[in-house]
Amino acid sequence: MSSLSPIPTRVVLLTGPSGSGKTSLAAHSGLPVLALDDFYKESGDPTLPPLAATGETDWDSPLSWDADAALDAIEALCRRGRARVPVYDIGASARVGESTLDIDRTPLFIAEGIFAADLVERCRERGLLADALCLRGHPTTTFRRRLARDLREARKPLPVLLRRGWRLMRAERAIVTRQSALGAHPCTREEALCRLAAAAAGRHVTARGTAADRAQPLAGA
Repeated sequence: MSSLSPIPTRVVLLTGPSGSGKTSLAAHSGLPVLALDDFYKESGDPTLPPLAATGETDWDSPLSWDADAALDAIEALCRRGRARVPVYDIGASARVGESTLDIDRTPLFIAEGIFAADLVERCRERGLLADALCLRGHPTTTFRRRLARDLREARKPLPVLLRRGWRLMRAERAIVTRQSALGAHPCTREEALCRLAAAAAGRHVTARGTAADRAQPLAGA
């Protein structure tokens, strides 16, 4: 695609550790959402990375995810307002279909997932980026939220969830540090909503934003 063609829509990349509240925040914003988890590779893909300790697939490595396909979908949404995206079953570790995400002429949408920060620089280079946010919180809170979600959705067997949860809880601060280094601004839920409101209004926020920004709803953005 030509970088000289006009881009009517921009993306906010929303990342953070698994269980940090990305999906609920994106839903609360009222903006269209591209779920980046749907771009996981399928079980059996020879390029999937293993965990050194167990040999199980490391689903928390960016190598378990198709960044090129995710970026193509983001650019299609920014330029045309529509993209074909996979439908992924995390429990089965497989793509089970395909759907069309149509955001029409919406000027802003969210692409959320644990690997969103890996796309910050590439989206910026293509002129697609409105902002990049990394949700942060307390590791034990994230652990409880993640485990409750994964059990509710039957994502993996309980022993796998517990091993992964313990590993991610210990690594959470390092995860946020890495995502921040890639260009995602670390913030609380309140700060993220502030920056989303600013992006929807075409403003740029460098820190916490103004009280007026924090008071603005996103509906209708």
